[in-house]
Amino acid sequence: MRRRHDERGITTAEYAVGTAAGAGLAGLLYQLLTGGLGERLLRTLFDHVLGLLGIG
Repeated sequence: MRRRHDERGITTAEYAVGTAAGAGLAGLLYQLLTGGLGERLLRTLFDHVLGLLGIG
């Protein structure tokens, strides 16, 4: 008969890694979007969408 392993602690570690990765990604996006590159990227995207809609 197989013994079941108690893996309750693994989910906590996975949540911790996921939270750290999410916070790192949020920090990276914040730096990109508040810098000059982010502003140009958003402006280009916005102009493209307006062009597709026939407004811009």
